[in-house]
Amino acid sequence: MALKLALIGYGKMGQAIEAEATARGHLVVARIRRGDAWEFNGADAVIEFTQPDAAAANLVRLAALQTPVVCGTTGWFDDLPSVAEAFVRGANRMVYASNFSLGVQLALKANEELARLMAPYSAEYTASIEEVHHTAKKDAPSGTAISFAEGLLPHFAQLNGWSLDGQTPGALAVYARREDPVPGTHTVRYESSIDRIELVHTAHNRRGFALGAVLAAEGITKLNPGAHHFSKLLFA
Repeated sequence: MALKLALIGYGKMGQAIEAEATARGHLVVARIRRGDAWEFNGADAVIEFTQPDAAAANLVRLAALQTPVVCGTTGWFDDLPSVAEAFVRGANRMVYASNFSLGVQLALKANEELARLMAPYSAEYTASIEEVHHTAKKDAPSGTAISFAEGLLPHFAQLNGWSLDGQTPGALAVYARREDPVPGTHTVRYESSIDRIELVHTAHNRRGFALGAVLAAEGITKLNPGAHHFSKLLFA
């Protein structure tokens, strides 16, 4: 079924989402930039790709408006409990993810399995994560890198959380580098004196993120009110 979509945030990602949505037979009926009035023009779903400092407030406001929401902004997940509560209270639905790429979601699943297999050999291998993004990305480490860390850490009781650039002894080191024009590369690495094992996801462009966001909008009505991770639609 063709959907009418509203986009909050119309930068490079918003434009990529519109291209994917149009290719799949949907219609973008509103393109909302910073400072614009929120006029959704009868949209069936809203896709929010803005900035970390704006996302949580945007989502709480959207929760009360009854239009289902897909949020691809990262860097706001400390506010997830209050945002989720707002969607339950508003009887509305939201789908969120640190990364809407189907390939990344599959890589996150593979990461959990690799961590399970590596756990008995933690004395021989040192785990770390590295992410590389374009210089316009404002949060570091990326939300996706944190998701990789969260999938790894439950299997390594000796690691005390994660730390940016390995600044905290005893924590999983997560390194963040900014290089143009890299859309996004994430590497989970296990290093020993003998060898190295790596799980790498490299994005070639923004299309994967955009396609995933549109797929989430297509499937969101299957979900109950509240906040749901994208993986719930993919791997239910």
